Amino acid sequence: MSDSDVLALSKSLIRLPSVTPDDKGCQALMSDRLRRAGFTCESLRFGEVDNLWAVHGNNGPLVVFAGHTDVVPTGPEAQWSSPPFEPEVRDGLLYGRGAADMKGSLAAMLLAAESFVISSAAASIRLGFLITSDEEGPATDGTVKVMQTLAERGETIDYCIVGEPSSTARLGDVIKNGRRGSLNGRLTVTGTQGHIAYPHLADNPIHAAMPMLDRLCTEQWDNGNEFFQPSSFQISNISAGTGASNVIPAELQCDFNFRFSPETNADELQARTESLLSEFGQRFHIDWSLSGNPFITGHGRLLAACDKAISKVTGHAPAISTGGGTSDGRFIAPYGAELVELGPVNESIHKVDEHVRVADLEMLLSCYKELLNELAAV
Repeated sequence: MSDSDVLALSKSLIRLPSVTPDDKGCQALMSDRLRRAGFTCESLRFGEVDNLWAVHGNNGPLVVFAGHTDVVPTGPEAQWSSPPFEPEVRDGLLYGRGAADMKGSLAAMLLAAESFVISSAAASIRLGFLITSDEEGPATDGTVKVMQTLAERGETIDYCIVGEPSSTARLGDVIKNGRRGSLNGRLTVTGTQGHIAYPHLADNPIHAAMPMLDRLCTEQWDNGNEFFQPSSFQISNISAGTGASNVIPAELQCDFNFRFSPETNADELQARTESLLSEFGQRFHIDWSLSGNPFITGHGRLLAACDKAISKVTGHAPAISTGGGTSDGRFIAPYGAELVELGPVNESIHKVDEHVRVADLEMLLSCYKELLNELAAV
């Protein structure tokens, strides 16, 4: 029995070991098919990152499929049930690195576009692709640079569908209509080194840091809103000590992260954090890094179209969520696009034996087709 088109294309993409930022020819494969379908394709390379911008049509709002060809490292390949870049179907599941995140989505998007551009509805909208090989890495030379380039040209995106694996238990049960912001901090608490037997002659930064960190952990930063859960503070790493058991160290370092709602902002979080810590009278310093601000697409044409398309294909209406990590949507939405994320079940992403249901690939293709038809309808 031969593979379906979406399964065959997914396999072709998985075979290309495109670990960030090396595209390994994925975008060339996509560009070749898009050109044959009538798209104008442009390669935009920034630094070591390949990006693809492709557009079809001249009239109507611009609807863009956005995604990434890069994947995370495989980890120990010996732990995989089959080689990670040799796609294999077992018991109705397609295994391979990128199967769910997000080469299956790319295959479904491309086939939906090929089908759509030869339909009568194609005259109603312009259809585009924004594809990068820098989503899983630093994300400095990918989508963010493409959006800057498009803005300089005066090109605007009206509707954007990002193929990130948004589903949880079954395909289409959840779509993302926004994401929380992400703010990183590295806290350095400074003390005075000394002999552990003479603590009165030293200042232990580990002891000093404990109530400081507890204060941050128990703070209610905001209450969230209709679309966002309350902002969250989480510690990811703590390090201190000289390696000797009889030495009080001179400093402690702590890495932490805020996932924050639009009910606050990065500047407010920085100011409140530093104000709270200052109350303890201990020397400290924080190095801040903002990964992205929160964004949201409210109830409008795109969400309505997604709800209708997914309900028609799956028989179930999707839930709307802003949970999870960041995505490249954070670089697209600020330019005014309505944006959603719709993709496969995310249970196995970034794991050994990453996989996607073959039936879900077929269903995702149908969802994308229906979504384009809904957006093209007058």
